[in-house]
Amino acid sequence: MVLSQIPTALAKHCRSSCTTSRVITGHRREQSSAFSSLVKLAVNQTDDNDHEDDCRGNSTVHAINGSSNGNSSSRDENNLRATVNHFEASVKKLQIMNEVSKNHNGGSIVVQTTTTQVKKHMPRLEQLRNRLSKRHHEDDVKAFSLRSVDEVGKSSRTNSSGNSTRTATPKANNNSNSNSNNNNMTWRQVLAAAKEHLSNSIEQNERLLTDAYSRKHSYLRISLGERCNLRCLYCMPPEGVPLQPSEKILNADEISRLVHLFTSKGVDKVRLTGGEPLLRKDLPQIISSIAAEPTINSVGITTNGITLSRHLPTLVENGLTHANISLDTLQNNKFQEITRRNGLSQVMKAIDHAAELLPQGNVKVNCVVMKGFNDNELRDFISLTMDKPVDIRFIEWMPFNDNGWNNDRFLSYDDMMRRITSDDRDNHRDTNQGGETASMQGLSAVDLVRLEDGPNDTTKWWQAPDHVGRVGFITSMTQHFCGSCNRLRVTADGQLKVCLFGSAEVSLRDAMREGASDEDLGAIVWAALQNKHFALGGHGNAEGIKKANDNRPMTLIGG
Repeated sequence: MVLSQIPTALAKHCRSSCTTSRVITGHRREQSSAFSSLVKLAVNQTDDNDHEDDCRGNSTVHAINGSSNGNSSSRDENNLRATVNHFEASVKKLQIMNEVSKNHNGGSIVVQTTTTQVKKHMPRLEQLRNRLSKRHHEDDVKAFSLRSVDEVGKSSRTNSSGNSTRTATPKANNNSNSNSNNNNMTWRQVLAAAKEHLSNSIEQNERLLTDAYSRKHSYLRISLGERCNLRCLYCMPPEGVPLQPSEKILNADEISRLVHLFTSKGVDKVRLTGGEPLLRKDLPQIISSIAAEPTINSVGITTNGITLSRHLPTLVENGLTHANISLDTLQNNKFQEITRRNGLSQVMKAIDHAAELLPQGNVKVNCVVMKGFNDNELRDFISLTMDKPVDIRFIEWMPFNDNGWNNDRFLSYDDMMRRITSDDRDNHRDTNQGGETASMQGLSAVDLVRLEDGPNDTTKWWQAPDHVGRVGFITSMTQHFCGSCNRLRVTADGQLKVCLFGSAEVSLRDAMREGASDEDLGAIVWAALQNKHFALGGHGNAEGIKKANDNRPMTLIGG
C-alpha cells in the first residue's frame, strides 16, 4: 500500500463493523490489529519521507563540499524542488487522513497521529520552501567550501604569534597533532574565505545565523569550563580528560562579547554548560550580563546539581530562568557507580529547591538511559512528576570519544515506551539484562498522553494523567531532529561547534585575542554554518559516529 491509498483504506476500515476494544490517546492502546496496522503504516510512510529528504539533502552537501560536477547546480535545484513537492504531498495526505478519521470509530488515534505528523513536517517544509525561493543564497553556498579553501591555504596554518590554531575539523584526541588533519584551518583562513562570498555587511547581518539548509539558529550553548566534580561514565573516560590551563578558557568579558554578537543577530536563548558550570566563581556575573541583553528571554544552566542549592538563589536573582539537572538513577549505589562519586541526596534536594524558585516547565531532570543499568527505573522517574512541577527527560545514550558506547547497552525510544506502558514482557522486544520490569519500586504500567512539541524542540513530550510534570524523550539516535536544529555551541576554550556530533571547529577565542572585529567574528560564524551537515555531523547514525571517533569527550564539548 502506498501513502495515497491510506486515507481510503482508513475510511473503509472505520465504516466497517470491526470495533475497537479500547482506545486510549496515549502510547498504550488496545485495538483491532487491522486498524493498528493502518496507523503504523501511515506513520512509517511519513517517516520514510524524512529519510528520503535526508538522502536528497546529501546531494546538496556534496555540492557544498565541491564534490559535484559542473551540472550540480541545476540537478541540486531539481532535487530540492522534488523534496518540497514530496513534503507538500505528504502533508496534504496526512491532512486528508485527519479529516477522514474524525467522525469514525477509532478515528481519535489517527487524528492524534496525523496532527502530530503534520506539525512535525510543517517547519521543515517551510524551511525547504524558503530555500527554494532564495537561490542566490544557495548559489553562494555551493561556491563556498572551507575544505577547498584549506587545500590552497596550508602555508598559512601558523598565526602571527607562531602558535597553531585548531579550527575547521580537528581531531578531538588531545594527544594527537591537530595540524595533521587535512581540514584544519586557522580563523584567518576561514575569515578570508567568508569575505569573498559576503559582498557587504548588510548581507552578512541578514544571513549570519542561517545555514545552507535555511535553518535559523537562535539558541546558543556556552561551556564555562572543562572541570567537573563528577566522573560520569557516559561523559568521560575512566582516567578523566587532560584539562587546558585557565588562560586558554574564555574569560567573562569574552563570553559577554560573544553573547552580545549572537543576540544582536537573532539568538534569544542561552544555556551555560560544562564541565560543571557551578565551578565558575564568576557565574552570577556571567548570568547577569547575558540576562541584560534586550533580546534574551531564556538563560539556563545544565548542572549535575551537587552544589546547586547553595548557589540557586543568587543565580535566580541575577537572571537565571531555567535549570536542567542531570540525574541517571534514584538509587544510591547506582549513583556512585555511574558518577564515581557520592551525592544523590544533594541532587534530590536541588531538584526540589529549583522547583520552588523557578516557574513550572523551567526545571528539567535529564536521564541518560542505558540498558542493564537504569532501564528498570523509568517508571520510578515518571513518578516524580506526580506532584513535583518538574519535567523528566529520558535521553538516548549517544556515542562520544571514549565513553564506552555500544549497541548492546543502547535502549531506543520505542523500547523505553514499551517498558513504561506495558507489563507484558512478550511486548518488550529487548529485555533488560536483569529481566526486571521498568520499576524498582514495583510501579505498574503508565498510560502516557502525547503533548504538543515546540517548533525547534529536541524533546517528544508526553504526560501521565493527573501528573503535574511532563515526561519527555530525546531521540537523537533513532529519530533525530536535525531538520529543525537551531543550536550552536561554543566550547570552554572558545571553539565554535555548529553540530554536537561533528568534529568541525573554528576558534573564536583566537580570533578575539588576535584583533578580529565583531564583523570578522560574524563572517567566521557564517562560514562555519555553511559547512554544517544536514544530520548527525554527516555520520549517518550512532554506529557511524562511534566509528568516526573524531569528536571530543562530552565534558570537553559542553553538555
